[in-house]
Amino acid sequence: MVTAQQDPDTTDVTAAVQTLRKALTAAGIVLPSLGADAASPSLKLITLGRVRADVALRLADVIQRGCA
Repeated sequence: MVTAQQDPDTTDVTAAVQTLRKALTAAGIVLPSLGADAASPSLKLITLGRVRADVALRLADVIQRGCA
């Protein structure tokens, strides 16, 4: 399991993508372009991609409720 406090140098990008996808799916949110950024493997970046405005608002709502 990936936690919010993981060391960036030891974080498994694939596990992070899978964990984020699972959490988003549970919240009813799909980011079609979600995946590891193959162009910069040493940076361990994740591509979130483009989303429709309604999906962005749903994502913002989930984050805001989680921070409350």
